[in-house]
Amino acid sequence: MVAAVSTRVPFPRASADDAEELIRTQVMAARIACKQITGPSLKLLLDSVDRACCMPARPGWDRKAAAHAEIFTLLADVAGGQAAAARYARQARLIDDLMRTVGPAANGMIASSRRRLLVRLRYRDADGAALEMENHLRALHYMWRLARPAPR
Repeated sequence: MVAAVSTRVPFPRASADDAEELIRTQVMAARIACKQITGPSLKLLLDSVDRACCMPARPGWDRKAAAHAEIFTLLADVAGGQAAAARYARQARLIDDLMRTVGPAANGMIASSRRRLLVRLRYRDADGAALEMENHLRALHYMWRLARPAPR
């Protein structure tokens, strides 16, 4: 059985600048969250990652991708600020689309990155959390570029 691939395009006319803006913003959110995270917020993040990791990748990748993307919404809540939270939430939806497009082949990479990010957050390692976020999003964007349909 072949998994369905999302036909939505996260970056309609994807430019390197669009991807760089998304990465910069999410790296900043990871840094801020590292400084502001509380015990209950960390527990929410951990529970979210555990739920996503326990779901089957096939069938139902769209549901699992959405569950994996939930961490970005939770990080946006922790990073705070009304204007910033709205921007982070929009970008969380874009990242969800990236993951849906890449498909279940990215499942292991996504789960591993989430666990490494949680360790960085737990120890309030802002530099480590930022680096993990940046590396993860660059890898995900690269996989998206390979997986998306060719332009017509």
